[in-house]
Amino acid sequence: MSRRTILPVCLVLLAASAFAGLCVGRYPLPAAQVLQALAHRLGLAPPPADATGEVILFAERTPRVIAAMLIGAGLSLSGASYQSVFRNPLVSPSLLGVLAGAGFGAAVAVVTGAPAELRLLLTFAGGAAAVVVGVVVARAFGRDGRGVGDPGILLLVFGGLVSTALFTALLSIMKFAADPENQLPDIVFWLLGSLAAVQPHELWRVGPVLAAGGVVLLFLSRYLDALALSDDEARSLGLPVGGLRLAVIAAATVTSALTVALAGVIGWVGLIVPHVARLLVGPTHRRLMPVAACIGAVFMIVSDGLARTLTASEIPLGVVSDLLGVVIFLMVLPRIRRGWV
Repeated sequence: MSRRTILPVCLVLLAASAFAGLCVGRYPLPAAQVLQALAHRLGLAPPPADATGEVILFAERTPRVIAAMLIGAGLSLSGASYQSVFRNPLVSPSLLGVLAGAGFGAAVAVVTGAPAELRLLLTFAGGAAAVVVGVVVARAFGRDGRGVGDPGILLLVFGGLVSTALFTALLSIMKFAADPENQLPDIVFWLLGSLAAVQPHELWRVGPVLAAGGVVLLFLSRYLDALALSDDEARSLGLPVGGLRLAVIAAATVTSALTVALAGVIGWVGLIVPHVARLLVGPTHRRLMPVAACIGAVFMIVSDGLARTLTASEIPLGVVSDLLGVVIFLMVLPRIRRGWV
């Protein structure tokens, strides 16, 4: 299969997995019934006889499938962007403390009893604050004798490690302060990740911004190949390396923080999927980023389907994605070096 056909094949797989995600669950829906319900919403067919199935389809499964697509694509695009900016194939969206900060924001919302709207805002604010802390630490240690300077790759990684440690400790404090009977289980469930609580109105608020973040990263992909070079080589091409790097980090941070606000902490997607895409289409980001977005969306839809159907009670999505991620990582690990080169 040529590299030019990879993206169309991925789009077909995405459409097929999305349709399958609408059918599977503890209340299975036949494919013909799903097609009739979709056609009815478009005014092309009469309503299906099973009204309960139609309610389940549009009130529960459609928001979950759309959320899974957005989250998988967003984390994959963020991971590929981080790996390029930091020139490190083992970087993921948690590098600058995004997941730890967002988890801390969600824990604050649970402990304070904040409403759902404020919980989304606090979760996003926590992820953004973690990145700000990491960048400030990097800039503080990157200044020269005149008090100015552009933080390099190593210092940004160092700032991210500091931010991750800080917000992980703050999250532990919130767990300790939470009510062990009412609040602590909610925090733990949120940190495990799940799409069970995704509501259409929440998806309508977060989804467009999350999709916009992914579009921005796709637009910036034309510059990621240059950022993967040394700073001197990128500057010789006329690129503002420092500003462009911070712009990519900001877009990737907003995108990954919004995924936490929507479904909790989901790991491994931002680390594994970019490598799989790189093995398929090579390191050129103009091809890699769309393929990574499609594969990430498929991965998340499949993970959510397994979480809903493997047992009588729903398994947390983060657990399923971690298990699948470990298996895939062990499969692609021997070939990662070749794919990166």
